[in-house]
Amino acid sequence: MNALEGILVVALEQAVAVPTATCKLADAGARVIKLERAEGDFARGYDDYAKGQSSYFVWLNRGKESCRVDLKLEDDRAMVEAMLAQADVFIQNLAPGATGRLGLGAADLRARYPRLITCDVSGYAPGTPHHTRKAYDLLIQAESGLAAITGTQASGPSRIGVSIADIATGQAAYAAILEALLRRAKTGRGSAIQLSLFDTLGDLMNVPYLTRRYGGIEPPRLGLAHPSIAPYGVFSTADGDVLISIQSEREWQILAREVLGSAALAEDPRFATNVLRVRQRETVDREVQALLATRSFAEVTAALDRYAIAYGTVSSVGDLITHPAATALATPTPSGPVEVLAPPAIVDGQRVTMRPVPALGQHDEALRAEFGRSSAP
Repeated sequence: MNALEGILVVALEQAVAVPTATCKLADAGARVIKLERAEGDFARGYDDYAKGQSSYFVWLNRGKESCRVDLKLEDDRAMVEAMLAQADVFIQNLAPGATGRLGLGAADLRARYPRLITCDVSGYAPGTPHHTRKAYDLLIQAESGLAAITGTQASGPSRIGVSIADIATGQAAYAAILEALLRRAKTGRGSAIQLSLFDTLGDLMNVPYLTRRYGGIEPPRLGLAHPSIAPYGVFSTADGDVLISIQSEREWQILAREVLGSAALAEDPRFATNVLRVRQRETVDREVQALLATRSFAEVTAALDRYAIAYGTVSSVGDLITHPAATALATPTPSGPVEVLAPPAIVDGQRVTMRPVPALGQHDEALRAEFGRSSAP
């Protein structure tokens, strides 16, 4: 039995953040009813790379039921109300205030259905001056300071290459909903959850925030280097690049003495601690690079393996497709199976079952019959 079997989720969702949360709820066994406008979730049109379908939509909407609704119509609102009367969770990411104007705001719903868990996702937190603004992932990456510490000094501020604000907020919503379900099991009452993309990235930005606020240092853009650890970055061997990560003074000693063969480097007082090495990152990296430059990639990685020093290579997305550590699972879609990289959790030795991605309105007739309206929109 899946953990959330028997849980009904009604999702008034679009784009990435809330679909991330409901995808995880569906993977865990919840029944997720996805309410879509007549033309569908606009993420259906983001691209056509997945056998003519949106890669975003295929990734995040498996295991859901699609029902088209027009919430300006009394009959459709009545149908949704009938769903909510049976639902355990209602989650939405419409513009702030939109659900309230439709009579579906969290306060109204919880008054009618005390066991219902509501989850509202916005760009900025309620009570802040920006709350009513429209906000999307890239805007929040820039507003939160994340773009300012991403990229290189030469490139300028840069977007992280995936929709990190949306994805992280969806994962946070999933965790908060699970907590609310556990809380309800103890108290018998639901909860009203509010999350924002800005708060989510703000939480992720705490190390650079503390560095700037209390250390007085504006964190630089370091590309493939670590702002708090050295050496930690890409180095060139005679025939390839390797990314090396040193996490402790013990590992620094092993790298210097055993891998690089330099007792002088290991004993240099300028590099005795990580704090000192970070302050002299350019010098440390230059010394390490000089000792690696004439050695082969195979020789260096064999030594790193032998002494259990963490390392990796910088893969392209093409490399990821054939990466020996990657697991892809086939997801049924209206255009045939599409392989996606597997969700990370392996429970009792099993990966999640990849359930079908719905066509737009695929479940209209069945859901309208079940919740009290038989005619199609």
